[in-house]
Amino acid sequence: MIRTLVVDDTALYRNLLGESLQKLSGIRVVGTAPNGRIALSRIYTLKPDLVTLDIEMPEMNGIEVLEAIRAKGLDTQVVVVSSLTKRGGELTMRALELGAFDFITKPEGARGFEDFERTLGTIVGAIAKRIEIQGILKGVRKAEAGPPAGTAEGNAADTGAASGAGARAPSATIAKAAGAQGGKGRSAYPPSAGRKEIVAIGTSTGGPQALLSMMPLLPAGVSAPILIVQHMPPLFTANLAASLSARCAFPVKEAENGEPLAAGVAYIAPGGKQMKVALGPDATTKILRVTDDPPENNCRPSADYLFRSVAHLYYGKAVGVIMTGMGGDGTAGLDAMKRSGAYVLAQDERSCVVYGMPKSAVDAGVVDAVLPLDGIAAAIAAALR
Repeated sequence: MIRTLVVDDTALYRNLLGESLQKLSGIRVVGTAPNGRIALSRIYTLKPDLVTLDIEMPEMNGIEVLEAIRAKGLDTQVVVVSSLTKRGGELTMRALELGAFDFITKPEGARGFEDFERTLGTIVGAIAKRIEIQGILKGVRKAEAGPPAGTAEGNAADTGAASGAGARAPSATIAKAAGAQGGKGRSAYPPSAGRKEIVAIGTSTGGPQALLSMMPLLPAGVSAPILIVQHMPPLFTANLAASLSARCAFPVKEAENGEPLAAGVAYIAPGGKQMKVALGPDATTKILRVTDDPPENNCRPSADYLFRSVAHLYYGKAVGVIMTGMGGDGTAGLDAMKRSGAYVLAQDERSCVVYGMPKSAVDAGVVDAVLPLDGIAAAIAAALR
């Protein structure tokens, strides 16, 4: 059972979250708290595996709670439950930088509540998997350490080690527990040779943390524009862009309609809008179009929408990247990119919060390489060289 603490200064949301969590298999709500100070006290005493944390609260806000959790090394996962406001977006990005697992926005209306419960279930499922893997790894490491020397068990372990018996079994167990996989996908369309001129990235659940980790690894002077679709609501993508820009060696900004693409700049699709590449009035310059076109795969922005436009205008000269997220957005667009000679990378299962979007693309045979999160930037940089 995943022991969960619900923290929110509004009784309505505490009850809503508690009821939604109790519907999920393997979840036990062990307590609630109306502000950060009480929450921190209950984290100490109840030792929850998971905390759903409101950000804007009296006495001690969610950011201060996260700072305390980080400073004291408390072993709990945190999911931020944020208001859909500019201030909520700013604080949410700060929470992710402090180590929050992910975030979810408070629901608005019946449809919003359905989406809220579905997203909450996916995030909690990912946390459950992480906790399970951590438990397995702790057990394996304990087994690797072996019993204390001088005991009967310790002497037997020493004898086994000396003879080489079972020496590789723990490492195999770790790899299996962590979902390790091979480094190649199954694309039937080899990428075109030559230097690539644009990078298109699609990601969703767990994406902000993944981008904050991966993007700063790209070198200064990136020789191509980088286009990013992150499934996020309005007001949040500008804060993500600002946070990334502060960490990266090149500018990152929220995309504007009609602006020309520039090498060495990363553009994030605005939340609630679609983004694509188009030709400018001179029929030569490539520009960004930010539109109100309908959602695709229930997503706006949609990775498929962006990827198709890249496939059309950058034949054989694009890198496609699909990262952590639930659902299958991006697969159809990557198929179009592969058919036009693109080089496609997917984040591996072990490093994903949710191995949904990458898995869909790998299973469809439109991926050239499956890489851990910390290997994606180097692969992008190599393709651009």
